[in-house]
Amino acid sequence: MTHLLHLDASARPGLAGKDAHGSHSRNISQRFVSQWLSRRAQDSMTYRDIGQNPPSFVSHDWIAAAFTPEERREPWMKEALAESDKLVDELVAADVLVIGTPLYNFDMPAALKAWIDQVVRLGRTIGFDESIQPDPYVPMLADRPRHAVILTARGGIGFGPGGEMAHMNHLEPSLATALGFIGVTRIHQIAIEGQEIGGELLATSVAQAQRQVDALVEELQAAFEGTAPSSAHQRQAEPS
Repeated sequence: MTHLLHLDASARPGLAGKDAHGSHSRNISQRFVSQWLSRRAQDSMTYRDIGQNPPSFVSHDWIAAAFTPEERREPWMKEALAESDKLVDELVAADVLVIGTPLYNFDMPAALKAWIDQVVRLGRTIGFDESIQPDPYVPMLADRPRHAVILTARGGIGFGPGGEMAHMNHLEPSLATALGFIGVTRIHQIAIEGQEIGGELLATSVAQAQRQVDALVEELQAAFEGTAPSSAHQRQAEPS
């Protein structure tokens, strides 16, 4: 049985095309998950709407607790890490991490960055071995194959690899860096562009992203079933 962890990071609670000011990233993340579970009803999912219920920011108490050996932590330290422990447990349990997120000001929403800061944690998702040089960090989530599906929506165009605005897009690269650091290296990316332009350009991008989502679901499920090789892909829904 495969387990999914589904995160939505958009500040918009509704769905594009159904609700006023609805979210395109929520639309394609929901499409991915619904397609997955309709084909594999035996699989399970954990859902977190971090856009509407953002994780806590890292605090002084959090830092003091996280960098204190577990056997020496005081009760207040355990309390400071309780939320982080739960979020880490959810991530560790996942075989497929599905992230629906908009591009806000060239990077990820604050809620998603808060989630990243809660789960990239020494002793839980990243180890440290001084005998390994020059890089002593050990990704603890590399113990088994895990996939991350990053489904994004952008207001402008050309932010994908090779695009005119690609150098200003720090969303997917930041996520890939943080996830790879802890051992999640099988990264798949699909994006919708042109929200601020709208019209046929946006409609074309949405339709292309939906097709890519459906194809990715089929590909990953085949990989988990052992009927096809799995590899990291970057898919870019570019208007045409």
